[in-house]
Amino acid sequence: MITIQEIKSAIGSLPHQEYMQLLGWIHDKDWSEWDLQLETDVASGKLNFLIDEALEEKKKNMLRKL
Repeated sequence: MITIQEIKSAIGSLPHQEYMQLLGWIHDKDWSEWDLQLETDVASGKLNFLIDEALEEKKKNMLRKL
């Protein structure tokens, strides 16, 4: 199995263009995983408290237009 140190070393030796491609891939992968986690949390009801808080603020006329 490859170690983190070996990965860091390999990344450090990449040509700039390949390094930038790797950064783009990591960025896209991170956002995809974040989107999946958000979808999972929404489907499970884990974020329903946000709707409840917003509805409470609306009842109190505490919302403001953006």
